[in-house]
Amino acid sequence: MNKVETIRKGEGKNYNYSQDHCFVKLSSDQTNGELCIVEDTLKPGFYLPRHHHKLMTEVFYILEGEVDLIFDDQTIILKQGDTITVPVNIWHAARCKHGGKMLTIFKNGQFDKYLERLSKMSDQDFENEDLMESVAESFDIYNA
Repeated sequence: MNKVETIRKGEGKNYNYSQDHCFVKLSSDQTNGELCIVEDTLKPGFYLPRHHHKLMTEVFYILEGEVDLIFDDQTIILKQGDTITVPVNIWHAARCKHGGKMLTIFKNGQFDKYLERLSKMSDQDFENEDLMESVAESFDIYNA
């Protein structure tokens, strides 16, 4: 059944990890896997390692702070109000030295399901590189 859903500030399914705190604002379940929106509070020292996607397009909109998007041949510094789109098959990494907040829109991705999967994993699982690679790839995340 279709219905209108409101998710207020500080609401949404949330995952609090060592580097960031994510609120799912739009679940991929609501869009047949076509779209997912995550509000991400980046803790100081946040670093997302180099990776790419074969199906998923990412759109980053910076709400607070400064985020570096690192590509093979350039680094783009994003500030409050800036938006960047990362198409499929583009290798990228992200860094936020002092902390910040952003919205990330995932087209053709189920990043919310990836966050959910990670939340159910043990410390031992996180130490298993083969398992982590397998889990990431099952959600269209391919690491360098």
